[in-house]
Amino acid sequence: MNNRQLFLSHLAQTTDFPLLIEIEKAEGIYMVGPDGKRYIDLISGIGVSNVGHRHPKVLEAIQNQLDKYLHLMVYGEYVQSPQAQLAKAICDTLPDSLDNVYLVNSGSEAVEGALKLAKRYTGKPKLLSCVNAYHGSSHGSLSVGGNELFKRAYRPLLPGVSNIRFGEMEDLALIDTDTAAVIVETVQGEAGIQVATPAYFQALRKKCTETGTLLILDEIQAGFGRTGKFWAFEHYGIVPDLIVCAKGMGGGMPIGAFIANKEVMGAFKNNPLLGHITTFGGHPVSAAASLATIKVLQEEKLIEQVEEKAALIKSLLVHPKIKGIRNKGLMMAVEFESFDVLKPIIDKAIELGVITDWFLFCDDSMRIAPPLTISQEQIREACSLILQAIDSANMN
Repeated sequence: MNNRQLFLSHLAQTTDFPLLIEIEKAEGIYMVGPDGKRYIDLISGIGVSNVGHRHPKVLEAIQNQLDKYLHLMVYGEYVQSPQAQLAKAICDTLPDSLDNVYLVNSGSEAVEGALKLAKRYTGKPKLLSCVNAYHGSSHGSLSVGGNELFKRAYRPLLPGVSNIRFGEMEDLALIDTDTAAVIVETVQGEAGIQVATPAYFQALRKKCTETGTLLILDEIQAGFGRTGKFWAFEHYGIVPDLIVCAKGMGGGMPIGAFIANKEVMGAFKNNPLLGHITTFGGHPVSAAASLATIKVLQEEKLIEQVEEKAALIKSLLVHPKIKGIRNKGLMMAVEFESFDVLKPIIDKAIELGVITDWFLFCDDSMRIAPPLTISQEQIREACSLILQAIDSANMN
């Protein structure tokens, strides 16, 4: 059996129509199939490969760590240099009030930890999240998701969870003294790159402070430079109580984190002790890769180039079929009339060698989130191929 047959026979499937693109090698913004066909990865594996595939500095850090040790002990017991150095580097990017990092394996796990911490620290029962939010697929993270279609089949989920509308000031009145936390994507991803105003975030921060509610910002897609700042909340003049991150932080390795101050995080140490446990969280190889990713973002000044690259994409993707482009940095949604118009364009783009996608809760818009390392020349090539795909799909 070839790999395609093995994939279909023995790997759990998530849809009846997987893309079935087989990749043999990846480097920079490119992925290459066994037949030598080259694809431009214009979605970074859904926001993961912020520094591109197999960045040399990330590979070097991984190799150096492989020569030292792999897993040693469950999280939080041994002093492991990659974990300690990474935690310090993350805190150095943040305001002083966010000084304590709990390392996990993924974004969903980071959300689970943050929700538990908020309820444990505040002693309050209620959680609020946004309509069309996406925070992950495990039970707790699904509970605070904002799309009933994805939740209905798995109820009952966590009790005490309600939704508010993202960016709507009047809904902030629902935050009360019984609310443990409000969890909000700083930029809504799966809703199709929805952006709220600084005034909204400042009012949200104020309401949470007044009611003793912890503000959790989900930066799983938006963090690590994607929006033109290291953290997307930097655009809005606020500081959250907790941050959850993953995806772009690992340079292609699996890792996530939730971040708070030392007092809040200390709630996990007693009554009961070991209030949150992970075996593989902060795996030393992933932690080394993440530390290298931070250094690449900073030393190559990739974040400072985001706005210019996003502006170039917007200037090039002009077509009668494109209704508009929403973005925050290199988190971009190119809007078409409908999914029926968009899907053939995505399929044709793949044929031409460009990987794009749509959004879970916004299927009329094309996802564009390239590696931050993409060059202007590569942007021009990718946009030219997308325009060709639009024209070709329209002809069929």
